Amino acid sequence: MAAPRRDTRGIVDAAELFARVRFRRHEPAEPLRPYLEHYWLIDWDLTQPYASHVVPHPSVNVVFQRYAGQDPFGEVAGIGLGLFTQKLEGRGRVCGIQFRPGGFRPFAPGRPLSALTGKRLPLPEVFPDSASAVAAVLDPDDERARVAALDAFLLDLDPHPDPAAALATALVDRIRADRAIRNVGTLAEAEGMTVRALQRLFSAYVGVGPKWIILRYRIHEALERAEGSEPVNWAALAADLGYADQAHLVRDFTATVGVPPTSYAAGHGPA
Repeated sequence: MAAPRRDTRGIVDAAELFARVRFRRHEPAEPLRPYLEHYWLIDWDLTQPYASHVVPHPSVNVVFQRYAGQDPFGEVAGIGLGLFTQKLEGRGRVCGIQFRPGGFRPFAPGRPLSALTGKRLPLPEVFPDSASAVAAVLDPDDERARVAALDAFLLDLDPHPDPAAALATALVDRIRADRAIRNVGTLAEAEGMTVRALQRLFSAYVGVGPKWIILRYRIHEALERAEGSEPVNWAALAADLGYADQAHLVRDFTATVGVPPTSYAAGHGPA
């Protein structure tokens, strides 16, 4: 794995978020890199409440959280199917682990990933011996110590390579990188698999189907383009992303982000 991604895909109004919070990504320890995208750390000290919005990636996240007026806690967040909104106020801290698609299964081998989709479970419900990890991750002010605590938490879970999980990760990487993959049949044919076998693999090891992932990465790219400095030709972008027409892109974007792409590009994001 290379250094953590620097793109803002999935973050709604990234410039506004970065102006209000300290957001950083860190690389995990080398043995964990086949399974993880990165760690993400956020700290804030706000005088006014702020709502952040994210169009989730097809990834499981383990999230350690401290909010003003609440006890710290940890959660396992399955893939979010819709726009995720989090209200931030006062002072707080979040330390997250973003797994690669397919990368969580080796840490919880008996749990089909579809059982987590759309859910946020208390950390002890998935990892019963995790009570001490919350303080170990959230207490240090030195972020290197927080990263070390995240490494220690995951290494103690002793993940073992799983060829099916690795295949699922590779297939999702291919969808993300190859715009020619515009439907599930194309991917199945390219991999010498049946559509049904592909769907079963993704359900068990990723948590959503390959069609959903194809559509989600299209929305991520459209969101990033809408935030750029150049005007967007939405009809051309729709064709480039494999949509039948502009109306289909507008429908998917609006259903996911909450506003039409032209409104979003004009600075009118979700409330």
